[in-house]
Amino acid sequence: MPGWTEKDERQYEHVKESQLERGKSTENAKEVAARTVNKQRRTEGRTPDTTTQGTGNPNTKLEDRTADELRNRAAELHIKGRSKMKKAELIDAIRDVS
Repeated sequence: MPGWTEKDERQYEHVKESQLERGKSTENAKEVAARTVNKQRRTEGRTPDTTTQGTGNPNTKLEDRTADELRNRAAELHIKGRSKMKKAELIDAIRDVS
């Protein structure tokens, strides 16, 4: 991964191998390993701690999603003023556009 140190790479490989030994799929093992390394980097202050939450499971009701997930969905829909909206307002705006 870009920006990772040799230590980060070793940790990634170690966690990935551990996950594979536990019977996880290769794809899942890689994801868990990368998340583990990135969390460690955030804890140590070597990478920004930003919210990168997605738009939530599309099969869940809008009311069950977090405000951050709704805000990200609103961004995809190019809804203006979303950053100042409350959760209920985001839900209404998303429903109006969808």
